[in-house]
Amino acid sequence: MSTILTGDRPTGRLHIGHLFGSLLTRVKLQAEYDTYVEVADVQALTDHFKQPEKIKDNVYEVVLDNLAAGLDPHRAIIFIQSLVPEIAELTVFFGNLVTLSRLERNPTVKSELEQKKSLFKGGVTYGFLGYPISQAADILAFKAEAVPVGADQEPMLEQAREIAHKFNAIYGKTFPEPRAIFSDFPRLKGLDGSVKMGKSLDNAIYLADEPAVIEKKVKTAVTDPQKVRRHDVGHPLICPVYSYQQIFNASQAKTIAHDCQTGKLGCVECKACLAQQIISYLAPLQERRAHYAQDMPKVRDIVRDGTAKARQRTRETMEEVREKMKINY
Repeated sequence: MSTILTGDRPTGRLHIGHLFGSLLTRVKLQAEYDTYVEVADVQALTDHFKQPEKIKDNVYEVVLDNLAAGLDPHRAIIFIQSLVPEIAELTVFFGNLVTLSRLERNPTVKSELEQKKSLFKGGVTYGFLGYPISQAADILAFKAEAVPVGADQEPMLEQAREIAHKFNAIYGKTFPEPRAIFSDFPRLKGLDGSVKMGKSLDNAIYLADEPAVIEKKVKTAVTDPQKVRRHDVGHPLICPVYSYQQIFNASQAKTIAHDCQTGKLGCVECKACLAQQIISYLAPLQERRAHYAQDMPKVRDIVRDGTAKARQRTRETMEEVREKMKINY
């Protein structure tokens, strides 16, 4: 059976953008692949190194969100990155294969640096600039053939393929060149109309949000700026709220679009309908989350067992890597 590797940074609870961008895909694929899901605490520290308590507090929140989405601990292996030191070792070796200029050209890194200007006023850190190398080590330590990712992460996967190709060319065939598996859903815009929903942007609906919180967030969501009053002609294709309707209320989306365009449906009513659809959709996930949250010793056992299995897999990889690199003294 082929292997996939994916994961999340524990900088906060996961939101519906994560759900449709990656979580549902990994849940679907767990029956078809050996599935490894990483809680990427080391990578989270690259831009949260001054907030280690934030990472610690969210490790198990991320685990609960994955279980809530339907990840089966009997099928998928959930592990914590920092507890698998073989990944760190491989990161060091891969660092010899990537130039500084190549890292600086990575579109994902450039985009995130732009967002985090205030954090790196004194200059970008080695850890942040090099985290694509760490991600490549995550993937290749498990010899993953595929990675479920959002489209914005494709440049990171391209970097991983380059590293695998270069290592194989120098030391002999060792690693697969992993391909991306993209979600069938379009990227969800933020509630504020931003291109993406993000934890750091405070424009997201979280999987664990209570109904009252969801209602409040949807009520404040940005809509079509040209539809000020109920009877104004609307333009649903430019409205973030309508993009959510297409996912959470797909059977009624065409009717909603028609009524919006003809002035029969106002934004207040549209938002109220959407909020209830989201609440209903998330209800079974939240029930599953609550079930696991009531037995945290069991959740910790899941992670402990998963981490042990992850270490066994990466030990085997590193034995081969050291042999190929002639450092298996």
